Amino acid sequence: MRNATQANAFSSLGPTAEEICRQVERILASEEFHAPKRGRNFLEFVVSETLAGRSSFLKAFTIANVVFGREASFDPQNDPVVRIEAGRIRKALERYYLVAGQADEVIITVPKGGYVPHFEYLRDEPASPPAERDHSRTEEPADPNHPLQQEHSPAPPAARRLGAGLPTALVLLLLALASAIFILRGVPTGSQPSALPTVAVEPFAENSSVASGSDIARGLRDDVIGQLAQLDDIVVVTDPITGGRAAAAGYVLQGNVQMDGTRLRSVVRLVRQANGAVIWADNFDADLRVQNKLAIQASIARQIADAIAQPQGVIFQAETDVVAEPVRKADQAAFACRPAYASYIRAMTAQSHSAVRECLQQATRRAPDDAASWALLSLIYLDEVRFRYKLGTPASAESLELANASAERAASLAPDDPKVQRAVMLANFFRGDIDKALAAGTAAYAVDPNDVEVAGEYGLRLAMSGKWQSGCELVAIAIDKNAGLRGHYEGGMAMCALMRGDIEAAEQWARISDPDGNPMRHLALLSILGAAGKMDEARLERDWLQSHAPALMTNIRQEISLRLQRPEDQEKFFDGLRAAGVTVASPPER
Repeated sequence: MRNATQANAFSSLGPTAEEICRQVERILASEEFHAPKRGRNFLEFVVSETLAGRSSFLKAFTIANVVFGREASFDPQNDPVVRIEAGRIRKALERYYLVAGQADEVIITVPKGGYVPHFEYLRDEPASPPAERDHSRTEEPADPNHPLQQEHSPAPPAARRLGAGLPTALVLLLLALASAIFILRGVPTGSQPSALPTVAVEPFAENSSVASGSDIARGLRDDVIGQLAQLDDIVVVTDPITGGRAAAAGYVLQGNVQMDGTRLRSVVRLVRQANGAVIWADNFDADLRVQNKLAIQASIARQIADAIAQPQGVIFQAETDVVAEPVRKADQAAFACRPAYASYIRAMTAQSHSAVRECLQQATRRAPDDAASWALLSLIYLDEVRFRYKLGTPASAESLELANASAERAASLAPDDPKVQRAVMLANFFRGDIDKALAAGTAAYAVDPNDVEVAGEYGLRLAMSGKWQSGCELVAIAIDKNAGLRGHYEGGMAMCALMRGDIEAAEQWARISDPDGNPMRHLALLSILGAAGKMDEARLERDWLQSHAPALMTNIRQEISLRLQRPEDQEKFFDGLRAAGVTVASPPER
């Protein structure tokens, strides 16, 4: 590390510059500090600059240029690379102090909200720890220099040593308030059925003689309730299962926590009450030596909520009897279309598209203030443009304008909803207003960086706008978390590999992107095969496209320009097609 001439100012408040430098060297030398080379460079740089009295210059732009070699044109508003790396460093430091650095005297953290590191001495845990906020679930304040919120990070070591979670009384108060909100939102009472899927969360059992097992079981259930309560498409109730609203719930979430030393396993299942069928079950393993219990609870709870209650979750997959049927009865609510939409995007047929389009049109007329329905309707209109060769819809500028108008209406009703901002992003991207599209994506990602669907779509828009490195990183995260439709993000990764010149990887991603029935993915594979010089295989793809999507083959330039924004990226794609024997029309003269 570089010497810091102004570091002695720290000595009266905490560790000296020499102690901090030794601690950084100790961290970087440890096998338990899991960070890539550029992450290590990141940590060394921000510490050195802080000790040298230059912490005010630790902005995303500076770090991107010095550490990551980004060009002067780097735009921190739209490129999350620094935020992503900062989140990884926070997690790597947390792990180091939990595993190898438990006895270290100097604690180094990078608090959320910026990139200036914090240094302190390890202090003994007080006998009666003060109430501490659960940092694993707290939103980071907005930073005008860094608008992107970082992905979820566990509580920093200092917080881990200072105290536990929310007091029981406060948790009960929050649950009581949540229950009141659920009632106001239309949770069923007595014999009145709810139009939204309703999930009852039972108390989680614990099979352990370790006292912490019971705390984790209770905390995990509270975190699951908190995650589910944030979703608009389901209602969660917490009454005892023997009576009250929970008895009328369509689904019951059951779980238990097992402890074996420091190893933890949570077994969770979702049961349909109508017939007792287990429609989903999973195990979640963790180690208390690697993560603290608050971080473990938050992580597992988020995975459970994503698995069962997101648009692709098992609850909406189970609602197949209402799928792709338009709303016909006047007393059906707007959210009746949401399970139908979830099924449509799995099937992606002209029939299911037409049905869910009618459903959402009626829903927005019946409930004109429902932002979620307007956002979904925007996506349905947009699909008539971006998936028109799969759906068989005619080329129409009207669909794009309807998509934009619906997204704007949703934004006027719920401007801070990340799913609404996702619709705004997509509508504007395909309209060619890239600045507005990326601004909406930035806003959506800032509100909820843990929503992998939002992050993945934002990553695709960043990548196809020319910000390939940071965009592809977000797409890779979405794939790691099994987000999206089958093949959707894999197709994006194929383009990422093609643009960086890794043709072998591009072909592998393209072949697992489930191209069957999707002409645009066949076209991408054709370009990749042409770039690879695989003429026989390219000929098969070309014949398929000529047979199944002849209109696309006469309109290639326009379709690719809708998706790839930079002319140089378009030409790289066209070069592969030309190598495969495809004629690409010249660009229109200006």
